[in-house]
Amino acid sequence: MKNTISINKTLRPFNCNLKIEGDKSLSIRWALLASQALGQSSAENILKSDDVISTLKCLNKLGVKSKLTRNRCTINGVGINGFKYKKNIILNAGNSGTLGRLIVGLLIHSKNDIKIIGDKSLSKRDFSRIIKPLKKYGAKFISNKGKLPLVIKGIKNPKPINYIENKGSAQVKTSLMFASLNTKGTTTIKAKKSRNHTELLFKHLNLPIKITKKKTYDLIKIQGKKKINSLNYKIPSDISSSAFFIVLTALSNNSKLSLKNVNINPSRVGIIKILKMMGVKIIYKNIKYYNGEKIADIFVRSAKFLRSINCPSSLNSSAIDEFLVIFLIAAKAKGTSYFKDLSELNQKESPRLKWGSKILKLMGIKTITNANSIKIFGNPNLVINKKIIIKNYLKDHRIFMTSVIAALTFGGKWVIHDKNCFKTSFPSFLNIIDKIKKN
Repeated sequence: MKNTISINKTLRPFNCNLKIEGDKSLSIRWALLASQALGQSSAENILKSDDVISTLKCLNKLGVKSKLTRNRCTINGVGINGFKYKKNIILNAGNSGTLGRLIVGLLIHSKNDIKIIGDKSLSKRDFSRIIKPLKKYGAKFISNKGKLPLVIKGIKNPKPINYIENKGSAQVKTSLMFASLNTKGTTTIKAKKSRNHTELLFKHLNLPIKITKKKTYDLIKIQGKKKINSLNYKIPSDISSSAFFIVLTALSNNSKLSLKNVNINPSRVGIIKILKMMGVKIIYKNIKYYNGEKIADIFVRSAKFLRSINCPSSLNSSAIDEFLVIFLIAAKAKGTSYFKDLSELNQKESPRLKWGSKILKLMGIKTITNANSIKIFGNPNLVINKKIIIKNYLKDHRIFMTSVIAALTFGGKWVIHDKNCFKTSFPSFLNIIDKIKKN
């Protein structure tokens, strides 16, 4: 079967209303926390992506039953330290760094060795960032030089720790927060600012968490060994998935877009702030709050003039998953855009900073890139009239989707390999593209 997609025509003007699938970060966090609850938890609008399916399969191997239907997912929680499993089990996290890193935090009390594996892309990613702090609880690890496969053997009585998380990684922070649930006493985490979905879920569950907010970090204190009640949740649409269509609209001629019920958590909307600074017209309407999460309808229209940006690095953590499509806006902006302190981009499913530069160069855009920054020399009149092939990118879903958006807005003849890789995070992506084409 052909595993490529070919695009050789830009989109005609459109005016479209869309509802994007559920937030991936919240879907995975909800499932993992629901496994630790007592009784049955239920979630509406859970993302039915490969990453979430991998989460449910891993939990099933740990003795947690779940049921996934068209509109709902239910999980029968086993309580804290309630996992039941055979010896020498293997948990496959697939492509999901979120699942791989977070679930290890829940295994801090495991009696027997548990092996974590992943696909080729995940096996290249850094797990030492969770191994180091989780060792402080008393757990033991065997890994492939800080990468997968990883074996964890827990400890009967984990000790609470004090830890400074200075990477701005929500995954590391959450893994430690999950481990703290299984630990008597108070765990203290001094965490560089990053997305705060886990903290909001803890508060929603009335778990004993205290957060002191400082300018550049949060001080988080958690008392463990508390029972978790069942967690019923309605998951809002994903801002990271929405970002592709926001950029598609901004780069298309005479087009408008409405996105319904999107999670605009302040720790996730760096892309909105950046695009507004660059001249994209974006409006929030119908703002509401749900269990601490800020939700709104987002309205976007084509940008007639885009300006370059010297992007404040303070926005990096809240836009880390969206920089690839932000680079497309910079490609069409007047002047030179500069993005710095982005080494974390190369810790994702692929070395995204390198790939972002590579895609732009293939498009005919000059860039200057080093280990943690990129300068993009924009061309407001860019029209591509050549063939571009995208392949060997470790099946990174965001590279695939960014390439599709570039093809639909800048022209050229694009051949993009590994056409099914987007299903790890956004299964309806191409269906929505087809809907826009028919609009």
